[in-house]
Amino acid sequence: MHPATHARTQPDRAAYIMGATGETVTYRELDDRSNQGAQLFRSLGLKTGDVIALMLDNHPRYFEIAWAAQRSGLYFTCISSKLSAGEIEYIMGDCEAKVLITSAGVGSVIDELPALIPGVKLYMVGEPRAPYESFEAARAAMPAEPIADQTAGADMLYSSGTTGRPKGIKPPLTGAPIDEPNTLAMMAQGLFGFKPDSIYISPAPLYHAAPLRWCMSVQRMGGTVVVMEKFDPETALALIERYRIDVGQWVPTHFVRMLKLPAEVRAKYDVSSIRSAVHAAAPCPVPVKEQMIEWWGKVVHEYYAGSEGNGFCYVGPEDWLAHKGTVGRSVMGEVKIVGEDGEEVPPRTEGTVYFAGGAPLAYHNAPDKVAENTNKHGWTTLGDVGWVDEEGFLYLTDRKSFMIISGGVNIYPQELENLLITHPKITDAAVVGAPHEEMGEQVAAMIQPADWADANDAFRAEIAEFCRANISHVKCPRIIDFMEELPRHPTGKLYKRLIRDAYWGKEGSKIV
Repeated sequence: MHPATHARTQPDRAAYIMGATGETVTYRELDDRSNQGAQLFRSLGLKTGDVIALMLDNHPRYFEIAWAAQRSGLYFTCISSKLSAGEIEYIMGDCEAKVLITSAGVGSVIDELPALIPGVKLYMVGEPRAPYESFEAARAAMPAEPIADQTAGADMLYSSGTTGRPKGIKPPLTGAPIDEPNTLAMMAQGLFGFKPDSIYISPAPLYHAAPLRWCMSVQRMGGTVVVMEKFDPETALALIERYRIDVGQWVPTHFVRMLKLPAEVRAKYDVSSIRSAVHAAAPCPVPVKEQMIEWWGKVVHEYYAGSEGNGFCYVGPEDWLAHKGTVGRSVMGEVKIVGEDGEEVPPRTEGTVYFAGGAPLAYHNAPDKVAENTNKHGWTTLGDVGWVDEEGFLYLTDRKSFMIISGGVNIYPQELENLLITHPKITDAAVVGAPHEEMGEQVAAMIQPADWADANDAFRAEIAEFCRANISHVKCPRIIDFMEELPRHPTGKLYKRLIRDAYWGKEGSKIV
């Protein structure tokens, strides 16, 4: 269960292929380069438990660096390329990274960082520019033999910060060998049907927990990862056909964008090789998932979990069709729905979703956040609201922090967002609470039209009528605004706080 094993047994098999360029890195090459990377880290004085940071686009060197850190007993913190210099400075300081490896594809923010993170060793993949040094040149100067003190490292990732400042998740290192059993890899095989010879497509940024961990799990098993440098719906279909891809991990936004391709475009591509299409990260509207199952077949699997690892729910296609809208039953940790009094509520009663018996929360340098999300029973929550049915299937309502209280009525935006995205002229939608002098809050919908020419009053009226015809009037938007592209994390999560802050006039926020 490690690329080092596959380098011996199938050295010429592709460990990964870059979708746009076709660049292929074999298991032999991945093993050699990750060994050289480990040697480099040791030469810099890094020891077990130290931290390096990666801030890269989906670059061909990404996995080589991650596996070099993993076999060195290091933590590797993958930072979003969409963050500001100040946010990156915060994460670098909080995780105490001693090395930063970046790429020109991240953008101009890399020029601001050196002054903000003095004392950090700076590398760049590709053509470097001062004060960054070439990572490839430094790595190539090292021997390809394993370091003498190999031990398993781990990722140390940060929450996406969609509702506040990112929180670091730092699992304890086990001191085990580099090929220690991996829970996600075992789940991939047992629940989702991944195989050692699977061809896996990764359409999302590798700095996020799910894409990074799923890709590395596939490489633990000996499969091949096809990496999309940037998601494009038609390109994804073309890659599935070209490489006969059988497994992949998606978010609902990917499904929506593929479904909104013209029918004749979708019909051009053979996707019959897909055996398991796994999705998570954000709520998937029922009509969207129904259409995906109709198109791809009963191959769509779903899970609900967080980077925190405190619980895991799963539902396969057959169970989902019998319980439409569910995110599954618990596989790790026991789901508890808790009311305002802090006690568990009966089935079909809405409350905060907690997990009991799962891994404890361990936010780095944030004991207040651990306490805030742990109740008197020791159960932990990711902040979502939902309910369970009599069979234990969980249904999510929304995040508690997104709830709108208008005239004393609790309104959850997700229901309206799920409706809006089904409109043929809407590409994306976000619903937040905006201030109202009398009601406290009012429902505001931020719409990304499929055609910007529709961003007008006539379309506002059409949307309002569409909502009134399909949902309770109290949940209908009182404000409808337009944005050319919503501030959505590439993993599918909305930076909803940015939209909400704009309506509440918070400094630095604006509505485009």
